[in-house]
Amino acid sequence: MMDQRDYNSELRDTADHKYAYNFDFDVMHPLMMRSMTPFFRPGNLLELGSSRGDFTRHLLPLSDDITCVEASDRAIDEARSRLGEGVTYVNALFEEAVLSRHFNNIVMTHVLEHLDDPVEVLRKVNDEWLEEDGRFFLVCPNANAPSRQIAVRMGLISHNAAVTPAEYEHGHRCTYSLDTLERDAAAAGLRVVHRSGIFFKALANFQWDRLLQTDIISKEYLEGCYLLGQVYPDLCSSIFLVCEKG
Repeated sequence: MMDQRDYNSELRDTADHKYAYNFDFDVMHPLMMRSMTPFFRPGNLLELGSSRGDFTRHLLPLSDDITCVEASDRAIDEARSRLGEGVTYVNALFEEAVLSRHFNNIVMTHVLEHLDDPVEVLRKVNDEWLEEDGRFFLVCPNANAPSRQIAVRMGLISHNAAVTPAEYEHGHRCTYSLDTLERDAAAAGLRVVHRSGIFFKALANFQWDRLLQTDIISKEYLEGCYLLGQVYPDLCSSIFLVCEKG
């Protein structure tokens, strides 16, 4: 039997773990967009799991026809107050959402790991929502990021793909690596046309937040971590697939 989920509660910071860090907003979100932009199709766009609209704002210049599906009504209220009425919001679980159209671009960033049945939702993307020549952009945190591997050696987590208690409180149900992410995409019928990693990462998010407040980290260093991530995708903060309809 699945847990009774409270999607509003899962967005809250806990005593020892934030739902999202400045590192996510200031570093990872722009780099995710940089990785995705060359693959976008002209036309409409669906964001699955828009939360408070922090990533949605980066998508606004790409399309004047954006739909967001989000399970938390409080998150939608906050996103609407920040971004205005130019986005169509659907307050529903992905499993229950009914969208009477297809989309040229579908974006899901750091959401799949929250789902109770990720393959079911990916199959819905492939079978019901993705346009015949559309693209699906899928980004997840990486189990094999050096920061997590270091945490294993420190005894803080049991193994790379572990879901910590704090992560579970925030709704995480699994931790993907490139092989398991591509496995689930293929099981749903999607065809992977590009795979990569985003940002070589040896420090935890809270450590990055502290460093970013100093002059220790330069723009050149961040650029180096981004470029190195393309050489070693399995050692990145996030892993990234571009998929087409299978």
